[in-house]
Amino acid sequence: MLILSVLMLLPIIYIFNHAFKPYHELFVYPPTFFVKEPNIQNFVELIWVTSNSIVPISRYLFNSLFVSLISVMGITIVSVLCAYPLSKHAFPGKKWIFSLIILMLMFTPEVIQIPRYLVVSNLGILNSYWGHLLPMLALPVGVFLLKQFIDQIPDTLLEASRIDGANEFIVLVKIIIPMCMPALATVAILSFQNSWSNVETSALFMQDDEMKTFPFFLSTLTSNLANNVARQGAAAVAALILLVPNLIFFVILQSKVISTMAHSGIK
Repeated sequence: MLILSVLMLLPIIYIFNHAFKPYHELFVYPPTFFVKEPNIQNFVELIWVTSNSIVPISRYLFNSLFVSLISVMGITIVSVLCAYPLSKHAFPGKKWIFSLIILMLMFTPEVIQIPRYLVVSNLGILNSYWGHLLPMLALPVGVFLLKQFIDQIPDTLLEASRIDGANEFIVLVKIIIPMCMPALATVAILSFQNSWSNVETSALFMQDDEMKTFPFFLSTLTSNLANNVARQGAAAVAALILLVPNLIFFVILQSKVISTMAHSGIK
């Protein structure tokens, strides 16, 4: 396991080292894994490149952080509100609805781009934060994971709570959500990764540059630098910036997942 862990960490270590390499190390052959003479020239170069942009880079960062954090909260709330009745309540069409959610896992984002654009356009939420948020709220894999997790909670525990006078809201907030924290943390990680790295909403729904996100801005920046030797340092820093928020968010919630699973026994 230690060997496998090291192998999994190698790409992350490489991205960090690559961002601090001077130009004579970026293009050395054979390539070096670790930086020998680290400096921050690549960061300065990225700032200089982005300084020519009409919209300041801080605006793209704010849009990305705002959309990602709100999306995480919205997706987790919508997913648990959908998974709980599918797991613990009986109503007409329950199996069909869950089958449709499973079917949605088969579709790639490219298949639904045109229908999604038509829906967003008809709702009149182009060039707004709603255009970023609403298409992201339905996460089928989140509903699936939470539904499977809630299935493991004994029905007798919920019945005992109802006998004690708890209504459905209390059952959900006081019993279901605390016992589903490992699954909720997993859904939060997946939703943040999906939202932070997403460029679809910026490319399709946002014509105003002030409403676009940081990953979209960096994707256009790095695409222009793909065949430009003089800007590969900026591209290396851009890759690092895209990685760091995902890494931090994963590390924080991963520790909570481990802690919750160790203390979430049913008594």
